[in-house]
Amino acid sequence: MPTPFAFATATEILFGRGQAAEAPARITGLGQRVLLVHGSNPARSEWLRRGLAASGCKVADYPVGAEPDMMMIEAGVDKAREVGAQAIVAIGGGAVIDAGKAIAALVPATRPMLDHLEVVGQGLSLDLDPLPFVAMPTTAGTGAEVTRNAVIGVPEHRRKVSLRDARMLPRLAIVDPALTDGCPRAVTLSSGLDAITQVIEPYVCTRANPMTDALCRDAIPRGLAALRRLMEAEDARARDEMAWVSLCGGLALANAGLGAVHGLAGPLGGLTGAAHGAICGILLPHVLIANRAAVTDQNLAARLDEVGAWIGYAFDLPAEGLGQSASALADWSRANELSSLTGLGVDAQAQEAAARAAASSSSMKANPAALSVASLEEVMRAAG
Repeated sequence: MPTPFAFATATEILFGRGQAAEAPARITGLGQRVLLVHGSNPARSEWLRRGLAASGCKVADYPVGAEPDMMMIEAGVDKAREVGAQAIVAIGGGAVIDAGKAIAALVPATRPMLDHLEVVGQGLSLDLDPLPFVAMPTTAGTGAEVTRNAVIGVPEHRRKVSLRDARMLPRLAIVDPALTDGCPRAVTLSSGLDAITQVIEPYVCTRANPMTDALCRDAIPRGLAALRRLMEAEDARARDEMAWVSLCGGLALANAGLGAVHGLAGPLGGLTGAAHGAICGILLPHVLIANRAAVTDQNLAARLDEVGAWIGYAFDLPAEGLGQSASALADWSRANELSSLTGLGVDAQAQEAAARAAASSSSMKANPAALSVASLEEVMRAAG
C-alpha cells in the first residue's frame, strides 16, 4: 500500500505551446484591474498588456529587474493598493514570479511583511487570503509557478528567506514553453541546472512521497538530456522538455522538500547577491557526493545511486558510481561556462557564514544525510 501523503498545487495549470494565448481571457475573469509584474524590459510582455487591455482590463505595470528584496516588495504592494488591483499577474523568470506572488499575498495583509517572513521574522501565516495570482514563467528553472512560497532578500540581515503560506499557491499557472524560446544560453544553463536540482533533491530527500517520486523519476533523465541538447543548439523540443522538468520540480519541492543545495543557496545568495540558479548548478555535484558519503539510510543511498546512473547515462559514462558521474556533471557545467563559487564572488568568509546559516534553513530539514558545518564548508571548497 502506498505511503499516505498530501499533495497541493495551483488551482489550475495550463501547460503546452500556445497556452499563453489563453491568458488575457482567463485573467480578465479574475479581476478588471490588474497589476502586471514583469522583467526589466517591458517590451517582452507588451503582447500580454495589449491583450488584457483589449479584454477590458485596466493594467498597471511593475518592473522587476533583480531578485526581490523587502523594499521592492513593499513598493509593489503600495503600487497595487494605489491602483486598486484586483489580481496580480507575473510574467518572467523566478524572481519576477516570486515578486508577484509576494505582492499578491501582502496587498490584503494587515501586519508588516516582517511578521510573516521565516528565520528573520515571526513566520506567521497570512491573516487574509492573497489576491488572485497568475504566474507565467519565461525561463525553465525555479518552478515558482506552482510553489507556495516567495524568496525575498533581507539586506539588513544579508539573508534570503521565504514568505510562505499554503494560500500563496497561484490561482492559475500558464506554462507555455514558447515563452522560453531563445532564452540566453547562460540563463538556460543556470536555470536548467536549478530545475534539475529541484527534481533531484525532492527525489532523494526524507519526505519524498509516491506522487513526487513519479514526477521526479520521469523528469530527472529528461531534464539532463534536454539541457545537454540546449547547450549544443536551440531546440524547441528540448525547450518543451525543460519547461516540463521545471514544472515537475516546483510540484515536487512544494510537496516533499529540498536539501543541502538549496539550504546553502539561500544564505549564499543573501550574503553575496550571486544568482540563485548558478549557485545551485555549481553546488549540485558536490552536495551529491557529500550526501552519498554520509547517508545511512539504505533506501536513500539507493536513490542517490540511481541519480548517479541517470547522470552517467546522460553523459555517456560507464556505470562506475555517483562520484564519477557527479564529477562529470561538474566538468560539463564548467566547460559550458558555468562559474565557480569564487567566480560568483563567494569568498571564504561568506562560505563559513553560509554553512552556519544553512542549519536553520527549511531546505536542510529534508536532506538525506546529516551534514555538519564542516562538511558543508568542504562542499563549498570543492565547488571552487
